[in-house]
Amino acid sequence: MNDEQIRQIINGTYDEPREESIWSMASDFYSRKMLSIVIFIWVWAILFMAMTIYGAVQFFRVDQTKGQIMYATIFICGCQFVGLMKVFAWQMIHRNSIKREIKRLELRIAALAESLEKTADKG
Repeated sequence: MNDEQIRQIINGTYDEPREESIWSMASDFYSRKMLSIVIFIWVWAILFMAMTIYGAVQFFRVDQTKGQIMYATIFICGCQFVGLMKVFAWQMIHRNSIKREIKRLELRIAALAESLEKTADKG
C-alpha cells in the first residue's frame, strides 16, 4: 500500500468494492512483487499438466491391463497436482487481501488511539 491509499482509507474515500473484486485480486497476484511465486506456480502447473496429458495418451496406447493401471494412476495424480497448484495460487491471492485487511485494521486502531489521546488531553 502506498501513502495515498493509506490517506484515502483514513479519509474514508477508499474504493473497497474495487479492491475486493476478482480482477483486482488477479492484478495483485500478477504484480512484480509476486513474480517469483507466479513463475513457480506456472512452471509446476505446466509440468503436471504435461504429465496428465502423457498419462491419458499412453493409457489408450497400451494394451496390457498393468500398463493401463499405471497410466491411469499417472493421469489421476497429475490431475490432483494441477488442482493443488490452483489451490496454492488461490491461497496466495487471498494472502494479499488478508494483509490488506490487517493494514486497514492497524490504521483504524492508530486513528482511534489518536482520537483517544486528543480526548484525554482536552478532558
